[in-house]
Amino acid sequence: MQTRKLKIGIVVGEVSGDTLGAQLMRSFREQGIEAEFEGIGGPQMIAEGFKSYYPMDILSVMGIVEVLKDIKKLFAVRDGLVDTWSKDPVDVFVGIDAPDFNLRLSKSLKQKQLPIKTVQYVSPSVWAWRQGRVHGIKATIDLVLCLFPFEKAFYEKWNVPAAFVGHPLAGQLPLHNPIELAKDELGLDKAQKYIALLPGSRRGEIEKLGPLLLDAAKILMDQHPEYQFMIPAINDARKLQIEDLLKNYPAALQQKIRLMENTDKESKIGRQVMNAADIVALASGTATLEAMLLHRPMVTFYKLNWLTYHVVKFLIKIPYYSLPNIIAGKKVIQELIQADATPEKLAHEIEALMNIETAKIQAMQHLTMHKQLLAGNSENPVEAILATLNR
Repeated sequence: MQTRKLKIGIVVGEVSGDTLGAQLMRSFREQGIEAEFEGIGGPQMIAEGFKSYYPMDILSVMGIVEVLKDIKKLFAVRDGLVDTWSKDPVDVFVGIDAPDFNLRLSKSLKQKQLPIKTVQYVSPSVWAWRQGRVHGIKATIDLVLCLFPFEKAFYEKWNVPAAFVGHPLAGQLPLHNPIELAKDELGLDKAQKYIALLPGSRRGEIEKLGPLLLDAAKILMDQHPEYQFMIPAINDARKLQIEDLLKNYPAALQQKIRLMENTDKESKIGRQVMNAADIVALASGTATLEAMLLHRPMVTFYKLNWLTYHVVKFLIKIPYYSLPNIIAGKKVIQELIQADATPEKLAHEIEALMNIETAKIQAMQHLTMHKQLLAGNSENPVEAILATLNR
């Protein structure tokens, strides 16, 4: 019987982590568990009563080279959290995604021999690259909460405590998902065809990948004037950043682009835009899983700093970068990575999805994978965390 409030530390670094964090907080309350939450959270978590010591954007750094530039700031944040929890420990620390930061924070908490259980929610891609990290995870993490069943199987081989909790979106998003309803939700013309352009939610991603998308859109505008474009902006800062980018493009293209602002605390605008689009072009990451679960035809791309890319390429152990292809174990969606991520190639792949049959085949593959994720025997993340606390 619980006699006091649990104190739970959580750290997230981007919108998808904020969504998972807010859902986890709600799950504790729905199951009658008295708890207070603190650490680093985004607007969704803060709306649920989360106490955030630092803004979430402070961890939104992509790539090895970029992290090195901000390393002092990141160390200061880590040390600040360790100091706070040394004086007033949380019962459990849950690092949601952001593995480069969260695994180091868990290691620091263990080195201090604090009475804090450590959980990593969303497995780092150790099954894909840098598999040696599993030894560090085993030493510093008490439980890994896995979104996919193949991840739990990987950890079991290394005797690392892990629970397959499933991806919450697989159960939340419907198997039947008409695009007309999605267009209605955003007040769009049902007859108009839209291409969603998603450079990512971080400042660095928009800076690096926004021009690639807009250059591709310029090519498509000339060749397929019947299409319009949508770009989601999760907050005012990203909206201003995208508007600044657009100033470098012809007025004719600017008129074809709808910049869709986030209007609710759940930061769902990216999902809403993908759902209302006939075709989605997006940066590789967790958003590709959302697009897959929405059953929308998509092409993904990514560009890293050249040094980061060559380090990653040397260490990677699997043939694919995007989650839909990793889950399927084959190429379901087109990936344009590094040198292949050019405006011309991106425009060409988007154009290929304008073929109704090609788009339909991809959407059916997405539906099949959606059903597979729902069929897995997943555990409740709250129960898995509580069991770890009681061990």
